Amino acid sequence: MTEHLLINFLFLLFPVLIYLIFFEDRFTLYRSSTIFLALAAFPMLLSMSFPIKIDHGFIFDLRYVPFIIISLFMGYRVAIPLYLILNVYRFIIGGEGLLPSLLFSTAVLLAVPLWYKKFNQLNPRQKVLWSGLTSFMVVAFYLVTLTAFFPVLNREYWTIVFNVLPIHVIAVMTIVALIQKIILNVKNRERYLQSERLNVINELSASVSHEIRNPLTVTSGFMQLLNESKSIPPAEKSYIVYSIEELKRAEKIISDFLSFARPQAENMVTSNLKNELEYVNNLMIPYANQHLVDIRFLFSNELETQFDQHQLHQCLINLYKNGVEAMKEKGGTLTVEVSSKQNEISIVISDTGVGITDEDISLIGKPYYSTKKQGTGLGMVMVYSVIDKLKGKIEIESKKDVGTTFILTLPVKRRR
Repeated sequence: MTEHLLINFLFLLFPVLIYLIFFEDRFTLYRSSTIFLALAAFPMLLSMSFPIKIDHGFIFDLRYVPFIIISLFMGYRVAIPLYLILNVYRFIIGGEGLLPSLLFSTAVLLAVPLWYKKFNQLNPRQKVLWSGLTSFMVVAFYLVTLTAFFPVLNREYWTIVFNVLPIHVIAVMTIVALIQKIILNVKNRERYLQSERLNVINELSASVSHEIRNPLTVTSGFMQLLNESKSIPPAEKSYIVYSIEELKRAEKIISDFLSFARPQAENMVTSNLKNELEYVNNLMIPYANQHLVDIRFLFSNELETQFDQHQLHQCLINLYKNGVEAMKEKGGTLTVEVSSKQNEISIVISDTGVGITDEDISLIGKPYYSTKKQGTGLGMVMVYSVIDKLKGKIEIESKKDVGTTFILTLPVKRRR
């Protein structure tokens, strides 16, 4: 039995190893149904092909370990095709227990993925515990149905219970713990790389922006004087107008760069963000009304944090503008919710706009990347820079043609 058990554990660990080798640097694949269906189906089929044999001739396998895990992490969109693969392969294997296997897998399919949304809102430790509890309940249900084949709950039955139940629970919790560790490592690495990118931008901004701004200002002044000249034909003045507009755009880009390099020391305040959010709301309501967008504001936070008021205003304005512009074609609702959870302040900004792809999400916050035709991407770089200075984090959730949600999490200022 020990040999077969270790082999089955190796089957379960193999997809984790495959992910680490080939896909860890492409974290957006975490959302890919096809990749994770393949990674879950592989150990499930191998477990069914090489089952575990215990005393008294009883045979079982670990097919429901990947099935439970994928149902909790990915929901019905992956659980249903995995369910079909399981039962088709079980039919190919044949033998006794075909109908009970179909009925039991159907019961698991109907019950476990229902917890998908709640499960993905838990923290890593809670996910490990919750997955273990789910596995315990599923296997316990299976063992209860197994009593129909045992007129008396003899030693043989309890041998099955004490082997099957802990093996499944330990296997599920171990794999989920490894998955959570991988996710945490990837997020930490991405956060570190983003911080390094912002540091480079800050240094370049501080050293280059002032030097460039001075000749731009001089050039812009001379171009305006030329534009007022009466000796230049009107047809040629159009070139001067274009030049002035481009110089203004260049000055705006320089101003954006300077905002990155500015330290958070000039306008530091400590508050629960209510006044700041109300200020930005009042400022952005006319702009939102122009694009047929309603702003819905919810506030339920008593915790305080410390920040540069002007920079946070600009950060929020950029996010508001992006949300409104994502809905300017058909209008919609921009929902802003501020709350506190586990000694952190959460600012959730959601729109009902066009949405963005997983690839776009992975590129947002990088210099000169923008989903807008004439955007420079510097607005979002500024957002990431401000939140990074506050030791906070940004998460993005989006679905095409449904909308986008930005979740800003800020640490709480500890009272002395």
